[in-house]
Amino acid sequence: MTATEALPVTTTVRAACPHDCPDTCAMLVTVADGRATEVRGDPEHPFTRGGLCVKVNNYVDKVYSPDRVLYPLRRTGPKGSGRFARISWDAALDEIAARFRETIAEHGAEAIMPVSYLGTEGILNGLNVGDPFFNKLGATIAERTYCDSGACTAYTMTIGATAGVDPESLVHSRYIIIWACNMVSTNLHLWPVVAEAQRRGAKVVVIDPVRHQTARRADWYLPIRPGTDGALALAMMHVITNEGLADEAYVRDHTVGYDELVERVRQYSPEWAEAETGIPAADIRTLAREYATTQPSMIRIGVAIERHAGGGQTVRAISCLPALVGAWRNVGGGLLQLPLWAFPVNWGALMHPELATPGTRVVNQFLLGRALTGELGLDPPITALMVYNSNPMVVCPEQAKVAAGLAREDLFTVVSDHFLTDTASYADLVLPATTQLEQHDIMFSWGHFYVSLNTPAVAPLGEAMSNTELFRRLAVRMGFTEPCFRRTDEELIAEAFDWSSPVMEGITVESLRERGWARLNLPSADEYAPHAEGNFPTPSGKTEFRSSVAAEAGNFVIPLFRQGSNEFQPGGVVDPLPYYVPPRETADTGYRLNLISPKSHAYLNSSAADQPAQRRVQGEPAVTIHPRDAAERGIADGQYVRVFNDRGQFVALARVTDEIAPGVVMSPMGAWPKNAKDHSTVNTVNPFVFADLGNAPTFSDTRVEVESS
Repeated sequence: MTATEALPVTTTVRAACPHDCPDTCAMLVTVADGRATEVRGDPEHPFTRGGLCVKVNNYVDKVYSPDRVLYPLRRTGPKGSGRFARISWDAALDEIAARFRETIAEHGAEAIMPVSYLGTEGILNGLNVGDPFFNKLGATIAERTYCDSGACTAYTMTIGATAGVDPESLVHSRYIIIWACNMVSTNLHLWPVVAEAQRRGAKVVVIDPVRHQTARRADWYLPIRPGTDGALALAMMHVITNEGLADEAYVRDHTVGYDELVERVRQYSPEWAEAETGIPAADIRTLAREYATTQPSMIRIGVAIERHAGGGQTVRAISCLPALVGAWRNVGGGLLQLPLWAFPVNWGALMHPELATPGTRVVNQFLLGRALTGELGLDPPITALMVYNSNPMVVCPEQAKVAAGLAREDLFTVVSDHFLTDTASYADLVLPATTQLEQHDIMFSWGHFYVSLNTPAVAPLGEAMSNTELFRRLAVRMGFTEPCFRRTDEELIAEAFDWSSPVMEGITVESLRERGWARLNLPSADEYAPHAEGNFPTPSGKTEFRSSVAAEAGNFVIPLFRQGSNEFQPGGVVDPLPYYVPPRETADTGYRLNLISPKSHAYLNSSAADQPAQRRVQGEPAVTIHPRDAAERGIADGQYVRVFNDRGQFVALARVTDEIAPGVVMSPMGAWPKNAKDHSTVNTVNPFVFADLGNAPTFSDTRVEVESS
């Protein structure tokens, strides 16, 4: 190096993973001369522990991908062709405002519909970033119940809106049931905690239709038929109550409805459950006895637990188990669902529901294909669509109908994204979005107790724009004058939490800027047992085997959990005691195989599914099938097969293995149709029908047939 040459200026910037994942990892970004060169996990963060998963560890490749959308684009070819030309931001924003005004004048504001979810999970740029704008506009309200809406409804009906368990306290558990969760793929940073408990002598049990990476690490794996988990939970309660294994003192002091529960579960014997679940009655008895007598015992439920016809009642039943055996008494005992309940997120300030017009219609995004093709009979029809933080061509059911709707020439569609997704290829305008390394954000977590601040590491590439700035500019174009539309990112961060809450004591924006993260002001993981003496945030203050919410005023009511809100809305009719709801689709449909579509190992929903490194890890879209089922159909490992039902079909590689239960096939979701064999993926065949609570999806309640392609 000569005397005139300068060393690159290198800095480290603290960031947070943006993905819809329970781990919400703290990241360190190395920046040299204004360019990010590396992203790694923060070794000081107690949960991240210095490691990132395969979805994120090469995040700089995504930021600097040659395929990034960096400038506003206008469509120049037919919808779906992916042909666009660059335009200015002013031209794009003017066109959006003009088309929205035209739509409102001709059809009314409800003809406009936003479509969004958690393509980024940040409080600023994530779930609710567009809500004030569309509320003020009067657009159709898009209900977003992709994830945990049914489970949250059931969980809070039973034990209230409580974090319940510190995930790090699982190290103290003596018996751990991992139920419908492939932790190694979807909650990776919790696994070391479980593994440490296992090394200390805890027994780890996995209940799942697939012997996945987590199941292979367990002490005991129980294969179960999809959609029958509720039968297993009810049969466990049958054994516990019938054999005197309940914690009588805890039940007496901290629960309501015990006698009625005992009477209810009398009908759910292990022999009955064996016929439903495929798990031998002897194993069900052993599981119930070990769970009840090995304390502290812990249950970790995954998102997949709700994704069938009886998903809500399944979580109702499982939520009863810890109180029944007194698991809540000790650190490391209880039920781990969503620790997000501990965070005092200021949802109202983010959403501004008061701006919405009372009576505005609501359309669930699962019904997007039907809404766009006219099958819902909407009046007015949807004639303008704005998509951000989502890729509905991959994540919505009835994929073919979504494509047909997006192809409508009379539908004005705007998509904000990092890449030309399958959805963006149908857009009239595509807007360049910033990545997490280019934007401010602040994060809660649904998998641990740490708040994280994301500081921009680099300037936005090209003309990429954050969601917060996009909606600020759109509000100006539409003439909205309310103060909420002028909030800067710094002001939004200041409003993100109730900073006066006791759990935020000692945490400030300034301290987060310095360290990047902070643990909520709660007892340590070695001490956290919030329900040792009851104190459940339910109407009774107890675990409610018999739900008072459901039985209120003598009317059985389903409280529908709305994403992004801590409120419940009245719904339909439900029994106040947990009961069994069998799978809706059966072999009587003529399709003999039960399809499940869990999360991919290398993708986060559809994110990263276009990235070369992640595609190499994940491999070509595949369908896993048991050797017996494959032999009956003349299917060999590695050949292409057609998976189909009345809703559609897709082609995938057959993976023949006994790691999946007979009668079940699996095809992970997330792959982009444009990269698939026949340009269709698993959501082509998945149903749009809701589960029993919370308008949850029923992606695991899907019958198909498989044949050689």
